[in-house]
Amino acid sequence: MSKISDMIECFILEQLEDMDYINLSRNELANFFNCAPSQINYVLSTRFTEPKGFLIESHRGGGGYIKLSRISVDGDSYISQLLVSTLREEIDYATALAIISNLHNLNFLDENSARVLEYALMPKALSMPVRLENRQRANILKNVLINILKDS
Repeated sequence: MSKISDMIECFILEQLEDMDYINLSRNELANFFNCAPSQINYVLSTRFTEPKGFLIESHRGGGGYIKLSRISVDGDSYISQLLVSTLREEIDYATALAIISNLHNLNFLDENSARVLEYALMPKALSMPVRLENRQRANILKNVLINILKDS
């Protein structure tokens, strides 16, 4: 199942490569890849998330479509947007890793800083009940993002 997911992801990324956004039809993509529309939903919900730098808007009517766009990256507003939309009171480790990876890919964090931050946010490093761990992880990541904002 992951092979079809990888193919769908690559196809969407290729379509998005030279554009600000693309409109997708779940049903058309499902027909093209000969899979269920739920497979398209799975790829969109796991591989094109806000922490990974994407926005998804669902539109009904006219057959319905999904508007997929990259989050604009103009420094301060991107970090601010991450603070507001992604980091509420709790954040799990997988989401934290996606945010760190995206910040590294966009050159907000160098490779060493990204690696250190990943280690600092690991469940083993925080070593507390999951709910408290997710809260603490969110607090640490918020402070890092605030300091990135101050430095930029």
